Amino acid sequence: MTPRIGARMGYVTDAAITARRLRALREARGWSPAAAVEQLRAHVAEELPAAAELLGAWQAWESGGTRPPSHYQSAIATALGTVTAALFPPDRPEHELTSADLDQVRARLARRAVDEATLDGVRLVVERLCTDYGRAPAEQLIGPSRQWLHRVLAARDTARRVEVLDLAGRLALLVGCLEYDLGDRVSAEASRRAAADIGREIGSGEIQGWAYEMLAWFALTSGDHLGVLAATEAGQAVAGQHSVAAQLLAQRAKALARLGRGRDMETALEQGRRLLDHLPYPANPRNHFVVDPAKYDFFVMDCYRRVGVDRRAAALAGEVIATDAGAGRSPMRLAEAHLTLGVAAARAGDLEQALAHGRTALGFERRSLPSLSMVAQDLVAVLAQRYPGEEAAAAYLAELSRCTAAGA
Repeated sequence: MTPRIGARMGYVTDAAITARRLRALREARGWSPAAAVEQLRAHVAEELPAAAELLGAWQAWESGGTRPPSHYQSAIATALGTVTAALFPPDRPEHELTSADLDQVRARLARRAVDEATLDGVRLVVERLCTDYGRAPAEQLIGPSRQWLHRVLAARDTARRVEVLDLAGRLALLVGCLEYDLGDRVSAEASRRAAADIGREIGSGEIQGWAYEMLAWFALTSGDHLGVLAATEAGQAVAGQHSVAAQLLAQRAKALARLGRGRDMETALEQGRRLLDHLPYPANPRNHFVVDPAKYDFFVMDCYRRVGVDRRAAALAGEVIATDAGAGRSPMRLAEAHLTLGVAAARAGDLEQALAHGRTALGFERRSLPSLSMVAQDLVAVLAQRYPGEEAAAAYLAELSRCTAAGA
């Protein structure tokens, strides 16, 4: 007896979002529903229903009427080249801190009263700051982040030294990222090294891995692609099975794409996808120092844009934009997604759409200037090559130059 291959609605995750992503990723590969079913068969060891029944099930999944059963979800994600939880994410509660909670944590740190309750409070503060990284302007976030780093470091000489330093290391990573976003590369490197030193002192492969990931990011946005490969190799040696290992592979793939090594790029992306697929879904996927499945698809988008696989890059960019759905949670991802759509439109001969997406990318208040400048160069190159005499293109390039000048 063959298994039942669909369950009626009533699950937690929004079926419409899953259905949209299934359809978008299938179409990006140029597959019909029937072809997608055959690809699914290649990734499932058990006996599957007859072709007509399985095709009907796939069409129901894409309509949002039913949800693929859990034992098919990994195979579907593998066939579509994504991480399982990017298609089927569970819901997670958010942590909140009141002003009174913050005052109490500050007071206890000042008295060096570092007990479990104090540590729990600081963990929530660090979690919130790292979550705010993706949406709050760097200029607003860097002050509180530095203040909390100083408070935590001042309380390190206690019986809970290792736990306190772990939190300080994470704050140093955050401060370094914010400094780099603001164009202060010297301070960013100092903060990164401080985090790396803390990671080594307490034996945290995760903190050391993120310090190397930052080094790879600095190298990537500076055009030092061989430096990216060296940094990611060193990071993978210490990161273990933490999710940063997947991001290191993604940064490696980005560098390989820019070096014209497409096959090696695909290998690195698949290694990262497999690693992430075997990790539990993060408690807070919006924490900057957590690689959530949707974030990994965002990295894949960058690689495909760079190597000219515009159909897949545009599909993933569309998902980045649709997933945010006006929530403003990831403006930096949104900016890069619009630039990706702009590059795809420019290559397809649609200058008007290319410039519209390009201008949208410049309209977000939350920016990482080095990353924005790096990705924008792909659009600059296409516009310069294909539209050298267009006044509209020249005007946009001038606007882009003014916007990114502060990150030079």
